[in-house]
Amino acid sequence: MKKKATVFLTLALAASLALTGCGSKDNETKTEGGKNKVTLTLWHNYSGDDQRAKTMRSIIEQFQSSHPDIKLDVQAIPPDGYRTRLKTVAAANEMPDLFVMWPGVMTKEFQAGNLIQPINELLDSKKEWKDGFLPGSFDGFTVGSDIYSAPIALSPTSILFYNQSILEQNGLQVPKTWDELLHAVDVLKGNKMTPIALGNKAAWLAQSSIFSSLADRVTGTEWFLKAAAQDGAKFTDPEFVKALGYMKQLGDAGAFPAGFNAMDNTQMEQYFAQGKAAMMIDGGWALTNLATSASAEAMAQMGASVLPSMPDGKGDPNTISGVVGTGIAMSNKVTAEEKDAAYELMYAMAGPDAQKRVLESNQLVSYKVDLDTSKVTPIFAKVYELVNTVNRTPVYDGVLGSAAADEVNNGLQELLMGGKPESIAKKIQEAQARAVQTDSK
Repeated sequence: MKKKATVFLTLALAASLALTGCGSKDNETKTEGGKNKVTLTLWHNYSGDDQRAKTMRSIIEQFQSSHPDIKLDVQAIPPDGYRTRLKTVAAANEMPDLFVMWPGVMTKEFQAGNLIQPINELLDSKKEWKDGFLPGSFDGFTVGSDIYSAPIALSPTSILFYNQSILEQNGLQVPKTWDELLHAVDVLKGNKMTPIALGNKAAWLAQSSIFSSLADRVTGTEWFLKAAAQDGAKFTDPEFVKALGYMKQLGDAGAFPAGFNAMDNTQMEQYFAQGKAAMMIDGGWALTNLATSASAEAMAQMGASVLPSMPDGKGDPNTISGVVGTGIAMSNKVTAEEKDAAYELMYAMAGPDAQKRVLESNQLVSYKVDLDTSKVTPIFAKVYELVNTVNRTPVYDGVLGSAAADEVNNGLQELLMGGKPESIAKKIQEAQARAVQTDSK
């Protein structure tokens, strides 16, 4: 891949709005012993009130207290705006020293733009830690032989959460097929109950949590990977248009609450936790928010399942779309003198102790940790069991180029408001074809 940082130049005009947030370094600051402090800028999206966010902020604060020779300039950015903010500073090559980064496309594009540096040295120096990660954990953070981050979470993205009491009150069971799901939507709508909570304000949710899994059931994983590579399959193929058509059925049936494109992910999770919707299709990240916002009574009624099977589907229905979670990446601007300090912070945030603390904050991890069910919520224990009994399929925005992923995200917003599958498929195909052509140059 030979793309440079110009991948992000479409955002460059907005760069000046964010540059002041990167912070300036002040390596002249002294410790009490007269030693120069190393100053590192750190950006993260652990800004909420959920348990995982509080845990990660606590780890950072403890690191600051125990490392007087390292000064951290920390910015906590709300999750819905974090990716855009990061891409904005990437366009101007003004990255923070350390930052939360996604596996897959973001890692590849930042590496191609010479914006990040590998952490092989850190991982190889702590072999027991490196060997503690689950198989495939580093795949999305690897380019060639270089690894650029260690995951701090495991992110299944398409869990079907349900409220058992609401389903029973409406004479329903957990839907196992597409027809059963549409029937449930019809019954719940008729009884003045929102069938499925959705908060798609940031546009990625419908793609990541519903469509990636739904489409895989229709097309199969092999077709999707071929279409992504533009190798014998295209997003204008009938099976993909059919998948978009199924998604449109949900919108046309009124499966989602009014104003779902103006509701964010956190509001959606609270909506479900408060018993305003019978179901919710969301990722593993919801668990830590549910632990904070749901009452014990509501929690006791929650269950988790996979999405329903699709008619004549080519994909495995016993799957959940997902990726390893985000990790901390290191900017190429971190100098040799600063690298040891950067490594210490990365290990503090993703090492064995942090992984255990994150798991006990009701967040799944891609690391070998024994779960003490007494320290997590009942729904977390159910999801933990579920994800260990199903296979994982790709998430669209973890495989597609940024422009094509944006076309999927925006196209689904349009589709759920009455848009045409064929025209949306055409835009996605054109964007991914351009991305693959650019990569091959």
